[in-house]
Amino acid sequence: MKIMFKKSPAARAEGGTPRVHFTGLCAGYPGRPVLHQLDAEIPALATTALVGPNGSGKSTLLGVLAGVIQPTSGELHHDGDRPPAFVPQRGAVGDTLPLTVRQTVEMGRWGERGPWRRLTRQDRATVDTAMERLGITDLAARQLGELSGGQRQRTLIAQGLAQESDLLLLDEPTTGLDPEARDRIAALLTELVADGVTVVQATHDLEAARSANACLLLREGHLMGQGHPEQLLTTSALAQIWQPA
Repeated sequence: MKIMFKKSPAARAEGGTPRVHFTGLCAGYPGRPVLHQLDAEIPALATTALVGPNGSGKSTLLGVLAGVIQPTSGELHHDGDRPPAFVPQRGAVGDTLPLTVRQTVEMGRWGERGPWRRLTRQDRATVDTAMERLGITDLAARQLGELSGGQRQRTLIAQGLAQESDLLLLDEPTTGLDPEARDRIAALLTELVADGVTVVQATHDLEAARSANACLLLREGHLMGQGHPEQLLTTSALAQIWQPA
């Protein structure tokens, strides 16, 4: 198993190499393999949707791309020089933690400063910008557990933005949100790509998947297809993905 981070000349140019690519990728948990021999590319400066039913391996693949789950075999190449920013599902962050919205977003700077060092003026400016971009500045003093689903999700995405990575990984960012909140997040992701960020999101939302630039179809840890959503997300292909084993 190999994991490589590099900044290639091609990756710095428009239309260069993919931001991430992997071959023969296998991963899982003790006694439970999840991903099986995946070969795929994540295009740079684009949005890629990971689509598949529960248990298909979407969250595990995001965890591998984020570096929080180690592959058991295969090769994983990151053509970038900054660690990814990973925004897990809302349920993965406890409501009982006594954190304000601002404190939650400030955690995005811990990778630079560590949890015990005071934030610099530049760090605070970065946090301010992330909160403004997600429209949560007026929620700064609110407790995380007091927020609506949309407000909480925007807070977690702001935490991801505060990391200032060029690779943003999102696990079901719009699940359970109302249409207005989903539209707001979709518009933000489009803006981020225009600003030079590569976005990967696991999603059950076929509307969000169809608006992506690229798509990976997963079923039971196997890659069933990759390419443009218009070609992949057909009625017959989706029926095959979701049919019982």
